[in-house]
Amino acid sequence: MAELGSMDLPELRAFFKAQGLPDYRASQVFEWLQRHGIACWDEATSLPSRLRSELEASHPIHGCEIARKQLSRDGTVKYLFRLHDGNFVESVLLRYEHGQSLCVSSQVGCARGCVFCSSTIGGCERNLSAAEILAQIHAVRRDLNIRIGHIVLMGMGEPLDNLPEVARFLRLVTDENGLKLSMRAISLSTCGVVPGIRQLASLRYPLTLSVSLHAPQDELRSRLMPVNRQYPLGELIPTVRAYAQATGRRVSFEYAMLRGVNDSPEQARQLAALLRAIPSHVNLIPINPCRGAEFQPSSRQAILSFSDCLEKAGITATIRRTLGQDIDAACGQLRKRAGEDIV
Repeated sequence: MAELGSMDLPELRAFFKAQGLPDYRASQVFEWLQRHGIACWDEATSLPSRLRSELEASHPIHGCEIARKQLSRDGTVKYLFRLHDGNFVESVLLRYEHGQSLCVSSQVGCARGCVFCSSTIGGCERNLSAAEILAQIHAVRRDLNIRIGHIVLMGMGEPLDNLPEVARFLRLVTDENGLKLSMRAISLSTCGVVPGIRQLASLRYPLTLSVSLHAPQDELRSRLMPVNRQYPLGELIPTVRAYAQATGRRVSFEYAMLRGVNDSPEQARQLAALLRAIPSHVNLIPINPCRGAEFQPSSRQAILSFSDCLEKAGITATIRRTLGQDIDAACGQLRKRAGEDIV
């Protein structure tokens, strides 16, 4: 069954034409779904009641129901959303001086198996549709009555393992008849899926690509991130370099700081050498607690020394401010929850 919330305007026009309805109905529906983010067809008050009833019966809106909401001391808000099929995903609203940023999920769980990330617990159940990714934004907007100015595809899941729906989501969320977000206000994070990076480069979207790196050598990175066994650094780094050249956009590299594992000055120098030919920026992330993980966060001094080594080698680096750690909403802590966990 076609999901109307995942359709662009030309697709909706074709759909309503097949129903014998005029073009303007498609424009109305697109605006209700994409700009207003309605949760049910009864909210689309400009549509005739009969049409609303027919759409509710044949094409119900698959939104996100808030199953749990947690507020951090720093203002971060974590949402556990129940989907129409009973699955769950988590999203996080991050509050900054420059505005509100929402970290959204693209899959129910994740199959990539990075050892320090909670999203991989239980594997991946399924991909989210473009409408389900959008529904996370609309649910938070309705709940808090706020404007969200930045979107981060850094929640549960590997976005490039769901690229067709993620690309559709990107087109919808930036549509001038929808939320009208700037593509430059969107970040997409990947663990390093090389074919997906190549496909994304071909789309020429001016978003920010964030590559989770976490080690400057193959042996260590393969232990931390199984994806490296499939796409090692010798393949990943040239692909990212080509991406930067094709899009003209600086790439962000995410580097989780693990005590005694990847935080030595020598590893900082290796990382700088690896990235030297790429217009890039490195985010150093103090690792967050993950259930069942063996790693501890690097000391503040080790992180500062690592950052200093990168800067001296000409690589721009920042230390990420950790938000939402007290509610398990920080980087690497999002996970799908079984229904029995809801209280």
